[in-house]
Amino acid sequence: MATRSIDGLEGLLRELGVGIAMPTYVGSDALWKPIDIYRSYLADMASKALGCDAGLAYEAIQSANVKDNTDLTLVLPKLKWGNSKPKDLAKEAFMKFSLTPLFQMPIPDGVHLRFIFSTLTLPRLILSYINDRTENHGQGRLLYGQPLPLTDGVTKKVVIEFSSPNLATKFNSHHLRSTVLGAQIANLYEYVGWDVVRLNFLGDWGKEIGLLGVGWKKFGSEEAFQENPMGHLHDIYEKINEQFKPEKEASRKARDEGHDTAEIEGQGIFAERDGFSKRMEDGESDEIGFWKRVRDASIAYYTHTYERLAISFDEFSGESQVNPESIAEVEAVLKERGIYEESDGSWIIDYSKHGPKSLGVSVLRGRTGSTSYLLRDIAAVLDRHKKYSFDKMIYVVAAEQDIHFQKVFQALRYMGHEDLAAQLEHVSFGKVQGLPKQLGEVHLLGEILDQSAKDTLKVLETNPYDHAGIDGNEKSADILSVTSLITQFCGLGKRATSYTINTQWLASFEGDTGPSLQLCYAKLRAKISESESEEAVLANVDYTYLQEDPWTEVLRVMAQYPDAVDAAIKSHEPSMILTYLFRLSEELQNCLEDEYDDEDEDENKDKGEAGSEEPPEAILAQTVLYKYAQQVLTNGMTVLGIVPIS
Repeated sequence: MATRSIDGLEGLLRELGVGIAMPTYVGSDALWKPIDIYRSYLADMASKALGCDAGLAYEAIQSANVKDNTDLTLVLPKLKWGNSKPKDLAKEAFMKFSLTPLFQMPIPDGVHLRFIFSTLTLPRLILSYINDRTENHGQGRLLYGQPLPLTDGVTKKVVIEFSSPNLATKFNSHHLRSTVLGAQIANLYEYVGWDVVRLNFLGDWGKEIGLLGVGWKKFGSEEAFQENPMGHLHDIYEKINEQFKPEKEASRKARDEGHDTAEIEGQGIFAERDGFSKRMEDGESDEIGFWKRVRDASIAYYTHTYERLAISFDEFSGESQVNPESIAEVEAVLKERGIYEESDGSWIIDYSKHGPKSLGVSVLRGRTGSTSYLLRDIAAVLDRHKKYSFDKMIYVVAAEQDIHFQKVFQALRYMGHEDLAAQLEHVSFGKVQGLPKQLGEVHLLGEILDQSAKDTLKVLETNPYDHAGIDGNEKSADILSVTSLITQFCGLGKRATSYTINTQWLASFEGDTGPSLQLCYAKLRAKISESESEEAVLANVDYTYLQEDPWTEVLRVMAQYPDAVDAAIKSHEPSMILTYLFRLSEELQNCLEDEYDDEDEDENKDKGEAGSEEPPEAILAQTVLYKYAQQVLTNGMTVLGIVPIS
């Protein structure tokens, strides 16, 4: 518990030979990020050695660079220090520094001084730090097991909308990536102390449901619905949509040729669909009764299926739940301000008149009187703000919806809600090129998870030696398949990157894959179980056995975890944590590898040589290190929604 306070940290640092009080800087949080301890003392060192402003020095420190194997870098030009030529600047600065308990001597590199943490003090500082936090390591303001006030004594609230499937239609790759990323972003905000509302805004209203209603009258079967509600509704939608295609194509062609589409859209399935939608909006009992059955069945299905991804929602909302009074308020205010106008029987916003021009013209209420998705989304913002009084609302939706959200935010500005619009953010992501072919013809989330688990189980049964330590049963297959989907749809690149799912990785235990991460965790668990004793606690560790590679490399990476969390939440990039976990896993694999490969072992046996055995003190120290490394892996995997395999 000692390092949970600045006094406790300073006490430990004094024992390590650091004689001065902890320097503090804007943006530094040594109780959350252990690297900030090093940053703070390095800034103080630089200030005294080079005679520059300490705050400026702190800003001139860059984080770890894997390529040049350094922990922190001091960028000298940012200090506006020295009179030497750039190539000699670091050499001149190097002469000013001396050895300290926290750092090795710096390495001059052009205009940079590169610093490596002292391996003599690193093990005790980092293991003590993690020991005092365990599952809270990386959680920042959740250090004491409860959210602490973030601003002015009040915990901030964020509403995060994600997943948002359309009822009865295909659960596509965009929905799956939104589900994965949205859950991870929600976890990140909760991780650092925000009050998070997870909201699933279902596509449960409007013309698509109207089309489904028309299809039900033609193809619906009560028996089939009772047996498999979602599967039957999806089949109905596919059939009616196939019949509807010629009419849609005729309307599109007429519009492209500049003709009026009213006649085409006033008959056939067009008219049936629009009529069903209008009767829903008017509250007709038959249509509302059908809609309610569809919605209830869908929510029951998705609630169960999301549980397999360890995801839950605080609210299943939807277009149907938007308050009619809020819709009326939007229309009245826009009309009063001269933004809302009638055009050929529809009510529109012509953004090109009021700015920005790039947003064009949008219909808010169609000529049949039905409300559009855009109008309902604008009104939904008002509903949510009244209900939750949020500080921020985030939509985790594919980048192809960017224009739609620009229109929502701009309409709110037209209404005079500039402050509210500023609290909204569209966290977009790039296109995923469909689902893997090996998943077959799947249409619903449960089918995706089932097929993925079946494929993974085949791999477990076929290649048992590739995954020693992981049981080849259905439970393991389910965990591994979900891990694979999460890591694939989280991605190792930026959110905005479009990519194709790599089917080879879905059940591969090599490289940066979900199964390889779980395999590392399983090996770590086995190693701890194999060597752990009641003595394997921090108080009994002889740190001298952890002061060399590969142990120090693991410690350096473990210390970086809170920085990875901080960077991920600031950029809304959960992939930063995934990249971090793969790096930690790689360093752990270096420790977990056998001292000899099979060939060397056989050769030693032939020669009558015995392999050198490590002393019990070394094994104990390594076991404790593994325990805390496992904790860091668990923390990071949990944020990403990955259940560590048991």
